Amino acid sequence: MIVALHVWQVAAKGVPAALVRVAGTHVRLRHTARLRFGKMLGTGNGQTFTARDATPRRWALLTVWDDTLDTAAFERSGTIRRWDAAAEERWRGLLTPVAVRGRWSRRAPFGDPQPSQHEGPVAAVTRARIAPHKLATFWRAVPPVSTDLHHSPGLLLAMGIGEAPIGLQGTFSLWRSGVDLNDFAHRRAPHVEAIRRTATEGWYVEELFARFAVVEATGSIQGRDPLTE
Repeated sequence: MIVALHVWQVAAKGVPAALVRVAGTHVRLRHTARLRFGKMLGTGNGQTFTARDATPRRWALLTVWDDTLDTAAFERSGTIRRWDAAAEERWRGLLTPVAVRGRWSRRAPFGDPQPSQHEGPVAAVTRARIAPHKLATFWRAVPPVSTDLHHSPGLLLAMGIGEAPIGLQGTFSLWRSGVDLNDFAHRRAPHVEAIRRTATEGWYVEELFARFAVVEATGSIQGRDPLTE
């Protein structure tokens, strides 16, 4: 299984056209042959997980495929060509799942891999559907975790991702190693406290955590290649 994440940044004047392109991409994904799972995603800085985090110039597309041939064919598709032509910056990562827990839209998009170790950079995707009556307490709990995340050793990139401005939030992060990711997730106090409160507060209607080996990455985000940091 191959997971591809495309991230595009458009010029400020290109935002209205990007919004139209987002709607068109949603439609085309439903009719893309051999696509196992696909989501067009807005992005944000991940500071509060509210609508004010949104970065309307940056958009992401996550797709899941059975093999590299399908991934390569989609790379030549009109969907990708349209985004590439409109973007002033582009990054693409190819990932393979190494550990997955939870569901996304009632599906297991990344399969059920046996947890395994990976030497080298890793990526993490979190995604949650937040219970509407829990939004306020969730939002209040986010800033300490977000601040600590951005100061965590080994973090190469972190951004918010979401299918909607409110209630369907997640993160994508790149790490120098699995050890660095483990240290943040299980040893740094703000995240450990958030895990504890997740169980007691019942914030999520649905949640997913997935870890990936980074197979290949090309391009840049905000003017830099995150894997060279």
